[in-house]
Amino acid sequence: MEAAREEDGGGRCEDKLPQVVFDRILRRQVVYDALKHGGRAEVPSWVQLLTILLSFGTSALGTAYCSLSPPHRCNSSPQPHRSAAAMAIATAVHHLLLALALFPLAAAQHEYQANAQSDCYANNGSSVLGYTCSDNSSSIPACATYVAFRSDLPSYGSTVTVAYLLNASAPAIATANDVPVASPVRNNTLLLVPVPCAFTAAGLYQHDAAYVVQFADETYFSIANDTYQGLSTCQALMEQNHARDSDIYLGVALTVPLRCACPSAAQAAAGVRYLVTYVLDWDDYALTVAQRFGADYQALLHANSIDEDTTVYPFTTMLVPLKDPPTSQIAVVLPEPPAPPPASSSGLVPPVSSSESSRWWVTVGVSAGCSALALGAMLALFVLWRQCWRHGDQNTKTTPWHAPAKGALMWPTVEAVDVREAVWSLTVHDYGDLERATSGFSKEQRIGNSSVYRAVINGGAAAVKRMPSDDVGAETEVNVLGRLNHSSLVRLSGLCMHGGNTYMVFEFAEKGALSDWLHVDGGEVLGWSRRVQVALDVAGGLNYLHNYTDPPYVHRNLKSSNILLDACFRAKLSNFGHARAITVDADAEDDGLWMTGNEVGTQGYLAPEYVKHWQIGPQLDVFAFGVVLLELLSGKEAAVALDGDGGRANNGKVVLLREEAERLGRLGEGDGAKDDLLDRVTAFIDGRLDGRYLLDVALAMLTLALRCVAREPRARPSMAKVLLSLSGMYSTIGPSGHRISTYCPDREQ
Repeated sequence: MEAAREEDGGGRCEDKLPQVVFDRILRRQVVYDALKHGGRAEVPSWVQLLTILLSFGTSALGTAYCSLSPPHRCNSSPQPHRSAAAMAIATAVHHLLLALALFPLAAAQHEYQANAQSDCYANNGSSVLGYTCSDNSSSIPACATYVAFRSDLPSYGSTVTVAYLLNASAPAIATANDVPVASPVRNNTLLLVPVPCAFTAAGLYQHDAAYVVQFADETYFSIANDTYQGLSTCQALMEQNHARDSDIYLGVALTVPLRCACPSAAQAAAGVRYLVTYVLDWDDYALTVAQRFGADYQALLHANSIDEDTTVYPFTTMLVPLKDPPTSQIAVVLPEPPAPPPASSSGLVPPVSSSESSRWWVTVGVSAGCSALALGAMLALFVLWRQCWRHGDQNTKTTPWHAPAKGALMWPTVEAVDVREAVWSLTVHDYGDLERATSGFSKEQRIGNSSVYRAVINGGAAAVKRMPSDDVGAETEVNVLGRLNHSSLVRLSGLCMHGGNTYMVFEFAEKGALSDWLHVDGGEVLGWSRRVQVALDVAGGLNYLHNYTDPPYVHRNLKSSNILLDACFRAKLSNFGHARAITVDADAEDDGLWMTGNEVGTQGYLAPEYVKHWQIGPQLDVFAFGVVLLELLSGKEAAVALDGDGGRANNGKVVLLREEAERLGRLGEGDGAKDDLLDRVTAFIDGRLDGRYLLDVALAMLTLALRCVAREPRARPSMAKVLLSLSGMYSTIGPSGHRISTYCPDREQ
């Protein structure tokens, strides 16, 4: 055994120690290099020199001990232990000096939040409130950085909608990701969003966005983790807004602090310019994040105060230190799917006991039985639904739709529309409950001259619309709103069939129709900022219908009386009875326009091609939207019938608002006419605003409206371009840039 130890060098300390010391020196240098290239400040050279001296001192101690000891002791087992003790002393001193040298650098690291954000009320540490900075500098400057956001159709599927949500710039997002500004992107695309990051008085880095609560069941947790995908936390939301979940309700505007950070002084000295905020997905961990962004792995670990063994969680943020701006290529570097499990051979499958087998068959039987019962109930409900639709309509003759010619715009007939998906998403109400909720559908609960009644259902305000079951519009409205969901579309929540009528339960719009605010004298004035907000909301809803639904839809009856305002004056499109799903043949030669079988709509909002030739398409909605813009600007109605003396009359000449606006557009064509343009435009704008508006924005909106009401459909912009233009206008008026963040439904902003 002694000979064996001598042959392999196991007991020869005088030969072993120099190699150990040499390896130790190399390992320490690797650590320094990793810190240096990972974005940390370079370790002072005196620490490196002292480390080398200590390491060689360790070697000298061991060698001296072997030289002074009897020869047999250098080959015996106790000696290596004594040499190891000497090495331990030197190493401890070395580690102490290393820790002292790195302490200022470690203090600048940001703490990883782990999974603390999942408990909104039990955890309120600094890591969930935001990234802090312990730099000794008394003034921490703001910085330009990036946050990563995954496109989420249909609500946040373009640079415009993402910019609106995150209080960012749509053109900047498009440039950073090399995508068109107004076009939708593929769902779940990782978008780099440039944002400014500021250091607050609370000692936290953050970028503020604003969000208006859109649904009654939203909470801080759902807003932080679902809407904002983990870029904020419920704790930070509560801290910022000083309210609990029970204190937020539909229409409340919240400030959303997005997690961001700026490089520390040490990181900046090492060349780090950006700390990108990235939300981890299910398959992410530190190494994959570093690989995706092309970042240094060790630098990423140090930036988040974690190591290789730290457990990371999805929906938490990780900072990615970069020396150069991130590129759009990260969006296509997705983690590889996990490899499928290897097929098990029959010889490796463990035997199943008889008791386990019995329990398995019981589970299968119960599951199959429950599934069969559920399927039967669904089929029965669908049959009942179809019978209710056709009840009382068996003798009614309807004009069939004729197949269009090749290259035409096509949509399915009402009979071909599959309403099952829409029905399953709705609550089925008992007629007696609706009758009690509306006080027996009394005149007092009726809204104007419509067929809509105010109701109180489950303690909340609602609107109940009554329509004959044989009305095609009822089935169309259920089919459209039952399957679509957008903040700018009125929400359909329930349904009832009774006595030949269909009763639809909608969310209640507390502020009523837009037309009542624009055309009724003597009431509260709808201010300028709210008018621009309404225009932006309506454009967002139409853009969603045209570009984000499958199939796309045309509203076909857009007007100010069909635009409802909620408690926060956010606009909702309503009355979808005339909406149509459309598909366009790729070989179409007429831009997808098709002669319809009937004419619907309201005078003043109908496009010329529709009035003359019954042609429809998305540009029909664009035209009507242009008229709504003119209403918002002027406060006038879309069409007014005049008598011979210029007063209103039931029969007489009809003056169209768009024609009046078109005359304004021709003012600049003659000599000296430009001098009169501003005066005429000022006279056109609603006098009730009393000059409280931005003239340049008003001119831009008027120009956009005139483009929308162009007589030639090809000359009108798409709703995506309209939405982009309005986003730019709105960014000039809100206190937080792209959105008015102060909630004041009873006070003009």
